[in-house]
Amino acid sequence: MKTNTLGNTGIEVTELCLGALPMGPLQKDIPLEECVKVVETALRKGITFIDTAQMYKTYAPIREAIKRTGIRPVIASKSAAPDYEGMERAIKEALEQLDVDYVDIFLLHAARAGTEVFEARAGAIECLKDCKAKGLIRAMGISTHDTKVAELTAKRQDMDIMFPIINKAGIGILNGTVNDMLRAIKENSTAGKGVYLMKVLGGGNLINDYIESVNYARSIDGYHSIAVGMVSPEEVDFNVAYFNGTYDPEKTPTVKGYSKQYQVFTNLCKGCKTCVAACPNYAIEFDEETKKAYINEEKCLTCGYCTSSCKEFAIRLI
Repeated sequence: MKTNTLGNTGIEVTELCLGALPMGPLQKDIPLEECVKVVETALRKGITFIDTAQMYKTYAPIREAIKRTGIRPVIASKSAAPDYEGMERAIKEALEQLDVDYVDIFLLHAARAGTEVFEARAGAIECLKDCKAKGLIRAMGISTHDTKVAELTAKRQDMDIMFPIINKAGIGILNGTVNDMLRAIKENSTAGKGVYLMKVLGGGNLINDYIESVNYARSIDGYHSIAVGMVSPEEVDFNVAYFNGTYDPEKTPTVKGYSKQYQVFTNLCKGCKTCVAACPNYAIEFDEETKKAYINEEKCLTCGYCTSSCKEFAIRLI
């Protein structure tokens, strides 16, 4: 499989990155052994890059797959911790649960945050710098849906990596257009940042337009890798074959007709609005008359971040 170096980091990755979010409890909540098989298949098929996060709770299958295969991939994780202590705990958690001496990439998990994020999370950034100096992480950066944040990242010396949302439909992009994000990606790449792309399938909304969507992402100027969520060995096989140029157009059952949807169960909703604040794409709205939250399906990225924010377990994948 094609490999690229993430900007000036010296970290080499495959063009295809295994996105670990969908297999975890925020989405499909697949049993551990099945998750391990997904990661193990990816490693044995040649994928050398895995994206995860503290929030995803998918460290265990990555750890076990590494043990079974003896293959150590490049691992990117992220945390929404706002301060030094919180980020320090997040990095320690990743090191312990992944059972590794270092995490290759650690990002500010900042999908919805605006340009104030760099000041608001100054403590977390300082922690990332210190951990990088100690060799506990190799590179640091930010994940974002916001074009203005992406533009600012290109100008910051402390950001090695940018992980932006991009897809041909513009689903999930905040504070700008597809073209704005394309320009920001190019600016970051030109500045020597490593750039890998998220949600090129629009969080699953473009899954039935897989080939055109992935080809669009692969045509973008300045990217180094593309994270694709996978939940079965068959999906891994298909994605690897597609990126290697060996796929069979007649054998695409793992991507055709796939759909997922989140729903607020109003009988459980207490009207606290926590989910409204958690949604990275402002897809959860609030009915002031009924005092219940509901999901605007046209905006929903099906990321599942809302499920972990709800203490009443009122939001579920259906």
